[in-house]
Amino acid sequence: MAQVESNKAKIAKRVIEVLEFFDEDHPQATVMDIVRRFDRPQSSTSELLSSLVDLGLLHKDPCSRSYSPTPRAAMLGAAVQPKLVRDGALTGLIDRLSAQTGLGVAVFGMVGLKVQVFNWRVGKRTFRTAGPAGFCGGQQDHLSDSAAGWLLLSTIAQPRRDGMIRRLNAEASADRKFLPTEMAAQVQACRDHGFATGKAGFGSIADVTAVLLPNMPDGQPLAIGFVYEPSDQIDADSLLRTLNEAVHRCVEEPAPAPVSPLFDASRQTMEAKHG
Repeated sequence: MAQVESNKAKIAKRVIEVLEFFDEDHPQATVMDIVRRFDRPQSSTSELLSSLVDLGLLHKDPCSRSYSPTPRAAMLGAAVQPKLVRDGALTGLIDRLSAQTGLGVAVFGMVGLKVQVFNWRVGKRTFRTAGPAGFCGGQQDHLSDSAAGWLLLSTIAQPRRDGMIRRLNAEASADRKFLPTEMAAQVQACRDHGFATGKAGFGSIADVTAVLLPNMPDGQPLAIGFVYEPSDQIDADSLLRTLNEAVHRCVEEPAPAPVSPLFDASRQTMEAKHG
């Protein structure tokens, strides 16, 4: 039974890997694109992609034989998400921040004692990273090893937060050990100031400047931030102002009112008559 559960977990992981492969630089993918990225067998990868087509999560172009996500893939779970996510405002926020600065933009979430890149928008400036796939969506790192992790950890109430910090240190490898009192002070500073600036983690040499997204469910905080290689051309204070202003506008701007299809059709008919 244990082996069966292990195989199911592997399949679930591979499904998520496939869906996370697609981004601005990879709107489509062939079987071999997936095989090379994740070092998977070609036969099982082809079978998996075919299954996702059958489930309506991928579309297969009959001419190029390439795959792309369907709207169903994007809409799964959307109805129960916070308004910022459900209405697409978060995607618009990422678009604006990326266009305004040219830097990489990441959305971070918390999974147990890990910080995870929930979404990644590649910037024009590259930075060095040890990961074979570079800095990408889905990656996880210990909360203590990333400034974004400190920020997410700061949302946890005491005394649970201190307990998580002690556990992170106890489970850390020798080269990742830290002083719990110093980490607790760092996390408290993030809570007091409402932002974090420091090492991005995830095997990169990058830094991150991040703020929390408002109105998230309890225990499910999200942070958004710029990820960049440190240089004299980067002003973290300016980036922080840009983040805070953009998030504020995103939250304050009312969503456009939905238009009834019948009303819209009737309006177009009237305009044609009186055109």
